[in-house]
Amino acid sequence: MNHTPALSDTDDVLTPRELKRIHAWWRAANYLSVGQIYLMDNPLLREPLLPEHVKPRLLGHWGTTPGLNFIYAHLNRAIIKRDLEMMYVMGPGHGGPGPVAAGWLEGTYSETYPNISQDLEGMKRLFKQFSFPGGIPSHVAPETPGSIHEGGELGYSLSHAYGAAFDNPDLIVAAVVGDGEAETGPLAASWHSNKFMNPARDGAVLPILHLNGYKIANPTILARMDRDELDALLRGYGHTPYYVEGKDPEQMHQDFARTLDVCLDEIREIRRRAREDGQIERPRWPMLVLRSPKGWTGPAEVDGKKVEGSWRSHQVPFSAARENESHRQILETWLRSYRPEELFDEAGVPVEDIRTLHPTGPRRMSATPHANGGVLLRDLRMPDFRDYAVQVNEPGTGAVEATRVLGQMLRDVMAANMDNFRVFAPDENNSNRLAAVLEATDRTWNAHTVPEDDHLAPDGRLMEILSEHTCQGWLEGYLLTGRHGFFSCYEAFIHVVDSMFNQHAKWLDTSNGIPWRRPVASLNYLLTSHVWRQDHNGFSHQDPGFIDHVINKKSEVIRVYLPPDANTLLSVADHCLRSRQYVNVIVAGKQPQMQYLGMADAIVHCTKGIGIWDWASTDTDDEPDVVMGCAGDVPTMETLAAVEILRSRFPDLSIRVVNVVDLLRLQDEANNPHGLADREFDALFTTDKPVIFAYHGYPWLIHRLTYRRTNHTNFHVHGYKEEGTTTTPFDMCVLNQIDRFNLTIDVIDRVPRLKDISAHVREELKNKLIEHRQYIRTYGEDMPDIRNWQWTAAPGAADQPHA
Repeated sequence: MNHTPALSDTDDVLTPRELKRIHAWWRAANYLSVGQIYLMDNPLLREPLLPEHVKPRLLGHWGTTPGLNFIYAHLNRAIIKRDLEMMYVMGPGHGGPGPVAAGWLEGTYSETYPNISQDLEGMKRLFKQFSFPGGIPSHVAPETPGSIHEGGELGYSLSHAYGAAFDNPDLIVAAVVGDGEAETGPLAASWHSNKFMNPARDGAVLPILHLNGYKIANPTILARMDRDELDALLRGYGHTPYYVEGKDPEQMHQDFARTLDVCLDEIREIRRRAREDGQIERPRWPMLVLRSPKGWTGPAEVDGKKVEGSWRSHQVPFSAARENESHRQILETWLRSYRPEELFDEAGVPVEDIRTLHPTGPRRMSATPHANGGVLLRDLRMPDFRDYAVQVNEPGTGAVEATRVLGQMLRDVMAANMDNFRVFAPDENNSNRLAAVLEATDRTWNAHTVPEDDHLAPDGRLMEILSEHTCQGWLEGYLLTGRHGFFSCYEAFIHVVDSMFNQHAKWLDTSNGIPWRRPVASLNYLLTSHVWRQDHNGFSHQDPGFIDHVINKKSEVIRVYLPPDANTLLSVADHCLRSRQYVNVIVAGKQPQMQYLGMADAIVHCTKGIGIWDWASTDTDDEPDVVMGCAGDVPTMETLAAVEILRSRFPDLSIRVVNVVDLLRLQDEANNPHGLADREFDALFTTDKPVIFAYHGYPWLIHRLTYRRTNHTNFHVHGYKEEGTTTTPFDMCVLNQIDRFNLTIDVIDRVPRLKDISAHVREELKNKLIEHRQYIRTYGEDMPDIRNWQWTAAPGAADQPHA
């Protein structure tokens, strides 16, 4: 359907007084933005501009800022007029001076940071702190009131906005999409988020595509498309676009106010039809396209070169204002063009017309509680994870799909939290064995359906789109506005969101130091379909490196868990869903796997995060000859199989088995308060005995985590060595020498007293490796004794079954 505005293009929406006030607010915000980029003193130009008034290092982005300020001013007018609950997501978040200026004009900034008072001295501090040592970043950041979107995150504004709108029925999220940002893959996919919106239950997103024509040095694609082509693209995405174009402020204010009213009227009518008439089929949501000059209201030229309306205004339009008198004069003329004497009184306080041109209290976009989601966060209603326990009559037996068990728990978490919990997966929920969730909810879908479709409904709560970026963006927006979520993904392809994880982890780390930022629910990843069980898909699907990426971040905000079986997975998942301010990474396979610990033992083991498995060890009364460490489900199984070989061939060998669930427990206290103290670590791994460690991922990570430990030189880590192909499950282990035979050979080579008595055993193991290779190339599957292996080592005195 093609809507037309209710008013003609010549009707004025703003009265002369309204026009004067909104233009004054815009001028004030622009003045404050330029001041933040350039000035460290003389904030209101009460004296001629001198070199010492200008910052020695000029950093910031002016080009997008006046457009952000223009939009903000008009959204404020709409909020006041309509009493709207609205938040502002700035895709061009590098325009950081704008939202900081808006927060200061609204009074929120001074409430949040009392030393940045709303007066002349506060303005001076506001200017100096921007992109200054000990101050605030030049991008929108956690320090910016009203923001959930970091300024370096080009590509995620729409997905964050939709994540904020899900299950927020009264909220409208105005999402400014920069035309440079619009060229990114994540942004291109996120336009389709409107197919997942239910107008009866969710809020609304109003995309505002800001076409200012340029990126850092190049033109933007969408700005160079002709109107018909751009219009076809946006309509193809499912929107009804409305256009505001020009440069003249008076005309632009009237056009934007008129068009914004039309968009908001349409959103109101869509909501009414859904909530009163039951029409929840996907509507054509309105959107707004603003075309304005880059660096609008800035200098037209500098040194004879065009600035306003060009790429030269993207960052700092000219950078020698401190040492170059001509540039300094341009800066002073530019600042005075906003007529600050009309905008701020003698004390530096915004004049009444500006000071009152914003909503009050939490209706201010800089003060909305939705941008400080911990304020709104409610604890999940959690079932008792013990109720889903797998019975373990003998350790190292059974064949259970651990993630299928977890799916049953997630089903009941969903059923108990149908307004503040969602599960996200890039079209892999059922593949990852979490299909039980569909017993509590359908997949979210508000587009065309056919009878053969499976579990699609507008009110579904399982979010599936074949875009890891969009899933992550939705989840981040959902969490940062006060809700809970769970994200499952194939291990190899979670790398798609590496940079998004980076920014979220940095956001959490920074917000930990901001008292007014309340803790939010943790971002919980389940990485499954992992490297050791992607034998059928081959090398492209085999990559455990996301863990390495995560470990680069501060231990205060990240955790990595490698539960070896279903009961430990349940315990870990329960802990993660209850946690706050973390990124939790859980790695667990979806294929049938050995079970080791009954629930009582699993809880104890997971609480410690690391521990000796007495039932698999033989060193109860002696110091060990060797420590067998393991982390991950397949490495644990191969370690135990190796231990069984050693126990049968060398009955007097003293073996200690140490299993790691919480990977960061390996790190020392100096680098990680959560790490083991040296005395505890030494008690587990000894100070001088060989440690043969089978690890799920790249082996050097274990060395990195343990390099400060006394016994580090005796750590010999087996892990993924980038040897992969389409082959059998066990052959993947053999290719990377993490299999039971290679682990046993390594023990033989490392324990001195085995040197002279192990020749025949070593030869037998080498023969088994050759036999394995020949067998799989003949029959296409692993040997029966490998496929059917279970733990059968005779239990010792302390080795009773763990139920």
